[in-house]
Amino acid sequence: MTVPVVEVEGLRKAYGETRAVDGVSFTVAEGEIFGMVGPNAAGKTTTVECLEGLRVPDDGRVRVLGLDPQREGDALRERMGAQLQQSALPARLRVGEAMRLFASLYEHPLPPGPLLKELGLADRVHATWASLSGGQRQRLSIALALVGDPALVFFDELTSGLDPQARRTTWDLVTDVRDRGKSIVLTTHYMEEAARLCDRVMIIDHGRVVAVDTPADLVASLGAEHRVVFSGAEVSDDVLSALRAVSTVALVERKGDRVIVHGASDRSILAVLTVLDDHGAPIRDLRTEQPSLEDVFLALTGRELRD
Repeated sequence: MTVPVVEVEGLRKAYGETRAVDGVSFTVAEGEIFGMVGPNAAGKTTTVECLEGLRVPDDGRVRVLGLDPQREGDALRERMGAQLQQSALPARLRVGEAMRLFASLYEHPLPPGPLLKELGLADRVHATWASLSGGQRQRLSIALALVGDPALVFFDELTSGLDPQARRTTWDLVTDVRDRGKSIVLTTHYMEEAARLCDRVMIIDHGRVVAVDTPADLVASLGAEHRVVFSGAEVSDDVLSALRAVSTVALVERKGDRVIVHGASDRSILAVLTVLDDHGAPIRDLRTEQPSLEDVFLALTGRELRD
């Protein structure tokens, strides 16, 4: 049986009267991308910082790569890489200098040159930190987290503030890191990011775990309806009646010039198309709306704004 790379039991951390982490327990398997999502101030970053040895837990058991982050921090840092939520380098420090500096902190680092080439930064080796774009800074952060050849990598809000193109490029880089045999713990605010990258996702709220499962199983657990929406300007009442008679259809409603068909499963989509075709009804501007990880997130954590 493979020993988990991360084991957390009953983790607690408070700041005064605020319980940032309140009895969190989970494991991360070897070779897994494990996602941690939650609203602002849910306890994600504090949990990760306890795993990295940057915060001292008030209570609970934490093992990372079989080591105690507090008592065996030096040994752990040799095998762990981290990209922090907020980090910066001196403005005039050059990319190559930063890589050599970080590599010098490890006994068996990777050669910086090939790593920079792999991350698309080979032509920026002499560029200063201040001159890099947001996407380039994130790629350099990944390179610095990997230069020690870690077994486990922490990415905390890795794509926050990036444009859509840079975000998707970074997603590909994270997948490549896992394909290199690394295990990854990823915190993110982006549900699409968690759904695309993570093997399992933990939803945390008010310092407590509210769900842990694969993205697909979390969505399935919601039991949410599927919807088919299409132009209803030329759809007759007879067609609407036929749609309502379909066993997998829960509700049919006309809203303005749109028809919305609510179904209990994805099988209702095919049934709707069959009814429209059998009646010769025009199919215009049709789209399907299916439950997503964001729907699960909102159902479990609520919709109120958080500071």
